[in-house]
Amino acid sequence: MALTGMQIYKNLPRTNCKDCGLPTCMAFAMQVAAKQRALTDCPHISAEGQASLSEAAAPPMKLVKIGAGEKIFEFGQETVMFRHEDKFHRSCGIAALLPASLSDEELTDAIKNVNQRVFMRVGAQLRISFAALEISGCKDPAARAALAVEMSERPLILVGGDVEEMRAAVKAAADARPLIYRADSSSIDGLAALAAEARLPLAVAGEDLPELADNAARAKESGVEEIVLSFDGADPGETVRTLTIARRAALKKQFRGLGFPTIVAVEAQDPDMECILAGMFAAKYAGIVMIRGFEPWELLPIMTTVQDVYTDPQVPNTVEAKLYEIGNPGPDAPVLFTTNFSLTYFSVEGEVERSKIPTYIAVVDTEGLGCSMPTRETRSPPSKWSRPCRTRKCWRKSATAG
Repeated sequence: MALTGMQIYKNLPRTNCKDCGLPTCMAFAMQVAAKQRALTDCPHISAEGQASLSEAAAPPMKLVKIGAGEKIFEFGQETVMFRHEDKFHRSCGIAALLPASLSDEELTDAIKNVNQRVFMRVGAQLRISFAALEISGCKDPAARAALAVEMSERPLILVGGDVEEMRAAVKAAADARPLIYRADSSSIDGLAALAAEARLPLAVAGEDLPELADNAARAKESGVEEIVLSFDGADPGETVRTLTIARRAALKKQFRGLGFPTIVAVEAQDPDMECILAGMFAAKYAGIVMIRGFEPWELLPIMTTVQDVYTDPQVPNTVEAKLYEIGNPGPDAPVLFTTNFSLTYFSVEGEVERSKIPTYIAVVDTEGLGCSMPTRETRSPPSKWSRPCRTRKCWRKSATAG
């Protein structure tokens, strides 16, 4: 039975500390009761209070952690269907699939490439989230998994359906807490027992949603604590449809049988199509997308889509309004003015860095709004602006000054 806001409030510290991001403990309790926030978002709740409330107040989608130490990826525990209702809390991860056909030397080079795929965009670091190691059919799964653990700077996904091959790989990689991918109806009992014994997350699959929910229930009954729903991306339209139905069932209908994060293996022979499909699945509603190609030209569009979708729409994407120094400028260096809208600032910063001219950039607080300011040569009436400010005051002021 669902808890009321008052029942939850009685088990909170009731200090109104605002550390959860809300003004009062009562406001937080009401959002937990509405399944808009997780109970764990309160950093000061006692162990006793959490234990008494956790089951009934648990978010409709479970949180899953893959990896260990500094190499951990968290996903799940989403609370809304659409970003504008609140925000998406945990970004979609990208997994690079490393085929079993690679030799040890080729695998080492591939993992190095995965480690080095790091991009900077709008002040954020974008990178591959996982090395997905295919072990099906390889001669020595244990040695292969041990090599991946040693070389990879990212969490691992062990890809295979044979229980004995997976057992050997898990034995070598258990301390790294990889995701076991994946258990269907023919292997669910063996792989679920293995995942429960090693306390590892398990991806489960099914021919349809009822079978998928049934396999997830069988994994949970076997003792698996962290479950991921696996979807086949062979039919993109059907995959998006089932992803949407599963998410709606969990969030809107409170159906716990599908209340787990998801992973989609993108299936496309053409790398251009793989890039398009990966971006589509990341937006609707994959928690992890697994792809074969990880060249920079393919990765960056996917990462850009993920970054845009998972940016909080209620908070302007801003940088601190202050004077920035690019390239050790001196007293005679030029000074540029721009807004504190992140995309604008980092575009200007990138051009200045490429020019090799030491420069000051003065960032003005515009509450995260961008504004296109015409120069003397290009100034035109406000109606012809591509992106004017809301009040046109900038144009009038510069026109008067000119």
